[in-house]
Amino acid sequence: MDVDECLRTSSEAERDEVKKRGCLRRFGFLFLLLSLLFLLTQAPFILRRYQLASLRDSIEALKPQRAANPDEDYRDYKGVIHVHSMLGGHSTGNLEDIFKAARANELDFVVMTEHSERFTNTSEATIRGTHDGTLFVGGNELSNGHGDRLLVIPGTNDSTGTTSTAEYIERQKASGKLVFIAYPHEFQSWSAGGYDGLEIYNIYTNAKRINAPLMFFDGLWSYGSYADLLFARFYERPAENLKRWDKLTSSNDTRRINAIAGNDAHANIGVALRTDSGDQVFGFQLDPYERMFRILRNHVVLEKNQPLTQDSLLEALRAGHSYFSFDLFSDATGFLFTAEDTDEKRIMGDELKLDGEVRLKVYTPLRSHIKLFRNGEVARQAHATAAHEFVVRERGVYRVEIYLPQLEMIKDKPWIVSNPIYVR
Repeated sequence: MDVDECLRTSSEAERDEVKKRGCLRRFGFLFLLLSLLFLLTQAPFILRRYQLASLRDSIEALKPQRAANPDEDYRDYKGVIHVHSMLGGHSTGNLEDIFKAARANELDFVVMTEHSERFTNTSEATIRGTHDGTLFVGGNELSNGHGDRLLVIPGTNDSTGTTSTAEYIERQKASGKLVFIAYPHEFQSWSAGGYDGLEIYNIYTNAKRINAPLMFFDGLWSYGSYADLLFARFYERPAENLKRWDKLTSSNDTRRINAIAGNDAHANIGVALRTDSGDQVFGFQLDPYERMFRILRNHVVLEKNQPLTQDSLLEALRAGHSYFSFDLFSDATGFLFTAEDTDEKRIMGDELKLDGEVRLKVYTPLRSHIKLFRNGEVARQAHATAAHEFVVRERGVYRVEIYLPQLEMIKDKPWIVSNPIYVR
């Protein structure tokens, strides 16, 4: 190779090196720019993770502030209603998982509401009886050709067939069953009577309002540390169902209509990689039973010497001696709503005749914001108190909603919703 060729070759190599360095610099700049843009788009979700951390800290700070209920005449039992397993389809959950979730949450009762199957009595096949301190009751969720869905407790193998909703409710009530309207926003047969109450709140119905992209990035940043509290991101007060319920209760001078809340637990939302034998190799689940049982609970109130049995549980639900609460934010055990006059004392779900005045008493385990509703309208309020008495001199249907302003993220959403007291 002569000198000229050597110089030419060296020059080309240098030019290639310069080009390579230029490309690397441009690539590095582009990568940095894209990284900055990504971080900018993720800044809101980083902030939202911080908000969930603050919510968790605020919840923890409430625990030592709990107050005992001075009324010792009653005992509070907590549990869940509207639970499905693989027995009725639409679920991949097994009975053992449900049992373990009930124990982990120290539940007093679980009301199963299996979907019906043509060849299997699912209410008989599901968990029933008392196991490790938890009472399990077998029920069913049933739907008919009219688009109406009912929770029947205890369950039944009696198909709806072509029977009208009104006739079917009458038939189940005649056999001693409890009947609650599920998904009242979809229910059509409002002329039907005889049902015990409405499923005012349902986690699954509320979850359908989730903004999927927002939840994806919230999960990306927060699922590992605050999976349970992601619920606070989409939780909403069931305003339309409460409005409908208030209208039904206040427009009837003789009938009492009770409220329950449905966990609608299926344990079927998530991603999993399994072997041929069914063993999970990798995956995550957004709605495991343990989490669903922690978010929302129904509480029944029994006289202190009355044991919790299937009969006493069903009678309490039938009488409306119950309330529901979002125990994820704090266990509501100890809440009580009572009415007294000079002669007698009643609790939520009961009726009391007006003779001058009635004293409505509210006890909560935490200092709270109490809203007293009369015929669906806010009549009175009390702030930052764990016990308050409202004196009323008007007939009406009275119920309370309890709020926790200490929890900034949910301060405008109820922690507890009671059944009414009927002042006639």
